[in-house]
Amino acid sequence: MVNAKHLATFVLGAAAGVALHKYLQTEEGEKMLDDLKSKAGDLKTEAEGALDKMPEYFEQLKNQGSETLKKYSPEAEKILQDLLDSFRGKSGTSEPATPPTP
Repeated sequence: MVNAKHLATFVLGAAAGVALHKYLQTEEGEKMLDDLKSKAGDLKTEAEGALDKMPEYFEQLKNQGSETLKKYSPEAEKILQDLLDSFRGKSGTSEPATPPTP
């Protein structure tokens, strides 16, 4: 069921579309459209460059984080390794890990 509110919204949207189309046909509108295309191209190039640099950035971040962790907490690396080993079912000692009995 179409009520007056929906009809008014449709008419206003159509009028805005017609007005925008007429504006884009003018010299000023074409200039604005060209500027938008240029800016969109620049953003695309910048985004592609950022994507290319991302693996290098994360590797650098990982290395710096590891070095900082070693510098400020020498035991932290061993603690984290033991924790990871315990999640994997390995023991941090030389004894083999034994599964819990049911």
